[in-house]
Amino acid sequence: MEARDPELRRELDATLQARGELGPEYESALIDSFLEKVEQRLAGTNDLRARRHLAEQQMAAARGAARPATPAVGTFGERFGFGAVSLVLAVPLSAIGVANAGIEGLVVAWLGIFGVNAVHSARAWPWGRGQRRTSSDWDG
Repeated sequence: MEARDPELRRELDATLQARGELGPEYESALIDSFLEKVEQRLAGTNDLRARRHLAEQQMAAARGAARPATPAVGTFGERFGFGAVSLVLAVPLSAIGVANAGIEGLVVAWLGIFGVNAVHSARAWPWGRGQRRTSSDWDG
């Protein structure tokens, strides 16, 4: 096993050596001590990563960087798949609607299918994502 942190590797070796010298009755105390050192190291690493991320955000804001681009909503495959599933499910839903409520049931079933597809397709529009356009968005 290749250790990425030589200091932590030395701590592990020392803990194993101490266990060999002290015996199994001290094993839980030695393990707890080693795990505490590992947790401290991880906490320090996570704190460093958080500070680095915060500094990168502050630098981007100071440089006047534009807001991060939003990922594309609904790739072609997703839209095609959703449409295909809607059409496949439309057949039994239409049959159930007609069998139970006649033409009114058919209308309700298709209004539901239309509503679900409208909401799904509205996610691609800025107003569907809950984002407001600013004047800079219209400038091109």
